[in-house]
Amino acid sequence: MSTTTPATRSQVKRIALPAIVSVVAVFGSIRATEGQADRRPADWLLVVLVLIGSVSLYWLDTRPVPVIWTITLATLIYMLREYGYGPVIFSFVIAVFATIRAGHRAAGWAAIAALYTGHVLGRLVLGTNDQNVYQVLLVGTCFLVLGFLAELFRAHRERVAAADKTRREAELRRAGEERLRIAQELHDVVAHHISLINVQASTALHLVDRQPEQAGPALSAIKEASKEALVELRSIVGILRQTDESAPRQPVAGLERLEHLISGTSRAGLEVHTIVHGDPRPLPTGLDRAAFRIIQESLTNIVRHAKATAATVRIQYGEETLVLQVDDNGESLTGPPREGNGIIGMRERATALGGTLTASRTPTGGLRVVAHLPLEPRTT
Repeated sequence: MSTTTPATRSQVKRIALPAIVSVVAVFGSIRATEGQADRRPADWLLVVLVLIGSVSLYWLDTRPVPVIWTITLATLIYMLREYGYGPVIFSFVIAVFATIRAGHRAAGWAAIAALYTGHVLGRLVLGTNDQNVYQVLLVGTCFLVLGFLAELFRAHRERVAAADKTRREAELRRAGEERLRIAQELHDVVAHHISLINVQASTALHLVDRQPEQAGPALSAIKEASKEALVELRSIVGILRQTDESAPRQPVAGLERLEHLISGTSRAGLEVHTIVHGDPRPLPTGLDRAAFRIIQESLTNIVRHAKATAATVRIQYGEETLVLQVDDNGESLTGPPREGNGIIGMRERATALGGTLTASRTPTGGLRVVAHLPLEPRTT
């Protein structure tokens, strides 16, 4: 079993680059010098200058600016000593690319200019300039191409990094939205079923001493509500445990379960009437789930907060809009209703779909929740 760590692999790479360049540059420069009779023969200084440049590459990732200037100086001395042209330039090219890529553009271009002008002016001062104007311009052009290639490499790397950053931000945003959606699901499921259990428990406690034979239905309703809560909670928790993103599982919550919801609410003592207008049709998953949760939360608020005995759920399927309206016959109150977390959560669901949700008083003083949710156009 391999015990190589990322840090070890990184250290091996740092050592491998200068080691390979050292071998190639030293032997290549010696061979190049031997093949160029008009150049200075190879000696110990040639080996030292080549090794200074190649070994400095070890610190290129951590100290790019000092490294490139060290390599530039060693390469310039090598060239002014008139050793043979050859792979000694490899270290300089690598350093230019790495320095500009790391964002030290000024240092990279300054090193290019220093090596080029130092070589031209140095040969003039030393009286060893045997190059004509065209050769000088050709060398300058090669150095410019080197700088521009390094800049292209840097720009490409920055674009890739920017794309990765955008992708990570998008993933984090989607994860945040998914956490918010799951939190809303948990709130709706827990609040609804716990409210029903609380009401039925109160009823059972009231009846257990006075009319114990009538406490059975209330206890059965508690059992059914708790079972339903556990089923939905397992479904939601199952989403958190998903590892196969290609086949996501969603909690089963849509208007097809409306009868079941109303049946459970009715057992809590709230008489619920349902009125459907228009032509019912399948809805997109997100819209279907939001519509169900809005009705569920509205009924939960009635059970928990309104002293009501009856509620009416109206669903209207329009050409472009699904309209939900939930009224109760609670106490005759005046003024706008207090908006707690339930109404705020319902409004967020509607807004997320491009719709609206309002909470107001009915003519008799009860609570009225109205949601307008946009529908997808019919296909003909």
